[in-house]
Amino acid sequence: MTNVIDIVNTNSNYIILGLASVVFILLLINIGTLVSLTKLKNKYKRFMRGTNNKNVEELINDYLDKIDEAKEQSDYVKDLYDVLDRRVKGCVQKVAIVRYRAFDNVGSDLSFSLALLDFDNNGVVMTSIFGRDESTTYAKPVDKGISRYELSEEEKQVLENCINSNIE
Repeated sequence: MTNVIDIVNTNSNYIILGLASVVFILLLINIGTLVSLTKLKNKYKRFMRGTNNKNVEELINDYLDKIDEAKEQSDYVKDLYDVLDRRVKGCVQKVAIVRYRAFDNVGSDLSFSLALLDFDNNGVVMTSIFGRDESTTYAKPVDKGISRYELSEEEKQVLENCINSNIE
């Protein structure tokens, strides 16, 4: 035992220096731990901000309920869009008109053919022929871009113009 005390006495400066360096290292570790703890506290405060004393489980459940509600609204809007899309495809979307002179003895291009088609090229070709003594207006149905009635050159032209018009 005296041997140990002699060794400690002769090397006391080194032992004190070693212990001081260990204390210094422990102090640095403690400071690092405090800095990390402070950052963690700030993150926790930011995470729990506006919770009104609710626990995290209640918060998550509230957000999941809001997500379910938003999904229901999104599904409703999608269904509504599909209905409106089907309805709009049946509306007149393409229009073309050709004016022409049907008779030589009539002054201006007072006769016309008008095509009104939906998205699927269904609709009508209307023609009005203006003459000095009489005027005639008639319509021919169009199904998928084809009329089952014989079309005049002007009607064929207006139908082709209408089918080839761009829908934006």
